[in-house]
Amino acid sequence: MVLVAVLAACSTQGPAKPQVEVLQKIPHDTSAFTQGLELVDGVLYEGTGLEGQSTMRALDPSSGNVQKKVDLPPDFFGEGITVVGDTIWQITWRNGVAIERDRKTLDEIRRVSYDGEGWGICDDGQRLVMSDGSAKLTFRDPKTFKETGSVQVSRDGQPVAQLNELECVGGKVWANVWKSDEIIRIDPTNGQVVNSYDLASLKPSGEEVDVLNGIAHIPGTNEFLVTGKNWPTIFRVRFN
Repeated sequence: MVLVAVLAACSTQGPAKPQVEVLQKIPHDTSAFTQGLELVDGVLYEGTGLEGQSTMRALDPSSGNVQKKVDLPPDFFGEGITVVGDTIWQITWRNGVAIERDRKTLDEIRRVSYDGEGWGICDDGQRLVMSDGSAKLTFRDPKTFKETGSVQVSRDGQPVAQLNELECVGGKVWANVWKSDEIIRIDPTNGQVVNSYDLASLKPSGEEVDVLNGIAHIPGTNEFLVTGKNWPTIFRVRFN
């Protein structure tokens, strides 16, 4: 009996891989090459990409309907977005330009320049956190957009590259990993990956469907909205 108890205890040691629970399915415009997603004050903001197709959108989170949309210049490739107060920052891939927008109208207020590529961005309440496709997260001033620091992201001593869409929640940074079905949770104080989640079960079938990309925390809950580029569905999920 003692041996059985010891074996049973050994078999339960080690953390189980976190699971994803789907709570709701919401329609999503399949023409949207999703690059950024954020839910604020009952409005789901979405930035989309591709040259000549990049947009900034305001969606009804209950129906997925597009309530407002503005186009980026045709030579811009839109990437991640984040809301800061009454404004939205929208970054671009290789244009080296961040656009600050009025949150209510989505109209452009100003542009600022930055070096390198832009992939994902989020606001942790004190600073912006931005990814560039590498294993580095760059910290920026939310008003000037100037770089204030950076951290390298790693898991088990190995760098985790191709960090894409970001969401800042509770002092941690959630990130899509490009060309994967994985979302990771990062401690920005040291760059360590503290959790990983496999969302392969959510990916729709079809040749037009691209990668998982888009994380929006639902304020006041432990739930998120997630989707992908050209996906027909936004999923409301809980990470367990």
